[in-house]
Amino acid sequence: MMQKLFDSEFKIMELIWANEPISAKELSVLADKEFSWNKNTTYTVVKKIEAKGYIKRTDPGFVCTSLISRADVCKNETKGLIDKLFKGSRKALFSALIEDENLTRDEIDELRDLINKR
Repeated sequence: MMQKLFDSEFKIMELIWANEPISAKELSVLADKEFSWNKNTTYTVVKKIEAKGYIKRTDPGFVCTSLISRADVCKNETKGLIDKLFKGSRKALFSALIEDENLTRDEIDELRDLINKR
């Protein structure tokens, strides 16, 4: 199982996925614009996600490239959420999601189609 990505790490990964390959310097400029982070904060987070094996940095310019897809991270995070909050039960998650929702007939039909296709 992959290591959990913290919110700050996920934010940087989102920037990398959207702009890769991207230098650490360019990444710090984007993080400043997006999150008002200083360069040191961005570089610290980059080092953490590199240590987790989610990105690689190459010279010259410490160019960052992802080693894992956004879809894989989402699957991992979803599994962790289901395990933590619903004791691994997808049924319990699904019930919680639709319990308080006012779903239209079309939305219900779409959900039913998704289930039937599995």
